[in-house]
Amino acid sequence: KILYLQNNLIPKIENVGKLKKLEYLNVALNNIERIENLQGCEELKKLDLTANFIGELSSIETLKNNIHLKELFLVGNPCTEFEGYRQFVVATLHQLKCLDSKEIERSERIQALQNYPEVKQKIREQEQAYLLKRAREKEEAQRRMQERKDKKQKQLESKLGFDRNTAENCYLSPDSLQNKENHEAEGGREQETWRTAEDDEEDRRFWEEPTPYTPESRLETHRYIEEKRRAKDSTRESKKKEKPLRTLVTAEGKVLNVNVPKLHFSLNDDEQNNQIILDLAVYRHLDTSLLDVDVQPTYIRVLVKGKPFQLVLPEEVKPDGSSAKRSQTTGHLVVSMPKAKEIILAKQKVLTSMKDSDCNTVQQNAKRSVKVEKLEVDPSKYSFPDVTKIIQEKERIGQGPIRLQAEKITETQESYVDFENNDVPPLI
Repeated sequence: KILYLQNNLIPKIENVGKLKKLEYLNVALNNIERIENLQGCEELKKLDLTANFIGELSSIETLKNNIHLKELFLVGNPCTEFEGYRQFVVATLHQLKCLDSKEIERSERIQALQNYPEVKQKIREQEQAYLLKRAREKEEAQRRMQERKDKKQKQLESKLGFDRNTAENCYLSPDSLQNKENHEAEGGREQETWRTAEDDEEDRRFWEEPTPYTPESRLETHRYIEEKRRAKDSTRESKKKEKPLRTLVTAEGKVLNVNVPKLHFSLNDDEQNNQIILDLAVYRHLDTSLLDVDVQPTYIRVLVKGKPFQLVLPEEVKPDGSSAKRSQTTGHLVVSMPKAKEIILAKQKVLTSMKDSDCNTVQQNAKRSVKVEKLEVDPSKYSFPDVTKIIQEKERIGQGPIRLQAEKITETQESYVDFENNDVPPLI
């Protein structure tokens, strides 16, 4: 029902005749020069042709078959400058209710129909003059386009000739190669600044040059902008390609620490297993095929999507015995690198002594557990107090705590005297 095609470079209305239910068509700001091919849009109610190049005003007669057309916009077209333009449109399209955002009154329509033959004749004459003017504009546009092509061709030839001369000079002088290598950066900078100045001058000439507002000038402007955009894109790509590779090993053979992908990592020394473990926090959803691991005796290099990560190791390792794995939970890359040096003997002794002590403790615990299991009550080895005598003593002592305490003291004294008389020999 609604179709927006404004602000393009459409030169002709076509391929919309099969849209039977189309109610609003917007083709403003295009290169349309005549109204056509809209007879099939049976339900068309609104047509916007603002800021086009319609000079053939008589082409609006093709809209007579669009009986539902109520609004028409022709502002910004050359035909609006014709004498009698509004009267001709109002008298030609009886179904219109609004032209260029201005409502058509009944009196205006009656007056336009009364003067229709005279107005139509004036419109025809002005159309012919406009068509002649358009023919001259087309010839001028073709001439300018040809001049521009010839200028570009000359610039290209001169550039190729300059390149050939420089190549011949380099071939004739053997020292030119060294001079080229020495002054390559400076020459590139000068050439870049020269190109920038030339481009600025060309832009200034193009935009300041007065040109008539025609479909050809719009096309030329669009092509110029597109060429500039492509040139910028090509220079960016060339700069990306010419970008020097990052130095990983210096000319003296010194290996550098590099972290281009900017990943977190940890390097751990596993003394128990005599190996070095690198934990590189690569992206969890990164495909493993984009990782390239290279383990050398003194350093490790990992390419993550072509970006190098390089780390110097604290000790020499065995590249053949190294292994790399991906964590299933975090996706980290874990590289295990066994050390080139074997385990020290002192450490082995410490480990064996620790193992022996551990065995002794285990055996002692086992013996203790065996003893506990065999523990029994043996009346021959252990003596217990006689419960019956204790009860008899309590019954014999009987009365109150004070008497009980006195009797206990006397008993102990007697037993002590008996102990001295019987066991201890007399002094000589």
